[in-house]
Amino acid sequence: MLVNPIAGLGGPLGHKGSDDLSPAALLADASHAHQRMLQMLQHISAAQDRILFKSVTGLMGEQALAEAGLSGEYVWSPAVPSSATDTCEAVRRLEQAGIDLLVFAGGDGTARNICESSPSVPVLGVPAGVKMHSGVFAINPQSAAELVLKLLDARGVSVETVEVRDLDEDALRLGQVRPRFYGELQAPFDNRLLQQMKCASPESDAMVQGEIAAGVVEGMEPGVLYLFCPGTTTSAVMAQLGYHHTLLGIDAILDGSLLESDLNSDRIAILAELYPVKILLTATGGQGMLLGRGNQQLTPALLRKLGRSSLVVLTTPHKLQTLEGRPLRLDTGDESLDSEWQGLIEVVTGYDQRQLYWLV
Repeated sequence: MLVNPIAGLGGPLGHKGSDDLSPAALLADASHAHQRMLQMLQHISAAQDRILFKSVTGLMGEQALAEAGLSGEYVWSPAVPSSATDTCEAVRRLEQAGIDLLVFAGGDGTARNICESSPSVPVLGVPAGVKMHSGVFAINPQSAAELVLKLLDARGVSVETVEVRDLDEDALRLGQVRPRFYGELQAPFDNRLLQQMKCASPESDAMVQGEIAAGVVEGMEPGVLYLFCPGTTTSAVMAQLGYHHTLLGIDAILDGSLLESDLNSDRIAILAELYPVKILLTATGGQGMLLGRGNQQLTPALLRKLGRSSLVVLTTPHKLQTLEGRPLRLDTGDESLDSEWQGLIEVVTGYDQRQLYWLV
């Protein structure tokens, strides 16, 4: 078991990742990845007598096990603050110690580091990054726990080869969102519990996105603050308004004008005190993730304040078809909030066209 303590820290701050963050005195309460791993461990704690946990000391593993009331063997003490090099070394030491499954909490950068270490055992990711394009991640910490429990009970979990992807940083600097292939890992696979690879929108979706955008712009209410989350469909609405959408950021439109760009969670909370708010967002293609991937600026506290009715979901019919019947997903980091917001939700799929779709 392995944790990348800084994974996901950039999300609420509006960063596009967390690689540029390296806090020297990071506490467990402030580590998103630590909290996500703790959630997963709490869900499998009842089976602790059937699992031998092996990890490394500190925030990279030991503290999560201790907070979950679990014991483990610690094979190494990494540096503080830890780095990508420490992740690679931890993987090597854990393999030397003898493990059957490597469970990690992190994002695509962490998956890349693990892939570079070429582990010979299956790998399962607990999603904790800002964006997650790789196929190694469970849908959420609960799904990761369920996969581990299914493996323990030999309930038909296959091991398959999945791709590790991360955003191409050179393309990102040029204003392009382009996931890049970095390698492959073996992962325990369950179509219901493991997230699917993110799919790019085909060019044929552009016309439908334009129709969606026209309908949304016509229906925008005066005095309401509209938060535009990342996505090609939300970008199409911004384009119709005459503005460029911040790449992988959240922008605010009020009365048809751009109020502020690339907002972090603190600034959104302040604006939410001043205006009624609608959140325009789209599902991640192929994955169906609605909240919890690339829009962590929308914290659970803020979402609770604004309510489920603030969500305006924009998704082309093609994107829904790529889900092959799987539901839209919530992974806000607050299990009770995810549970409360489950159910049918209205999805805008064209000009003045809507359909109901399951959100879980």
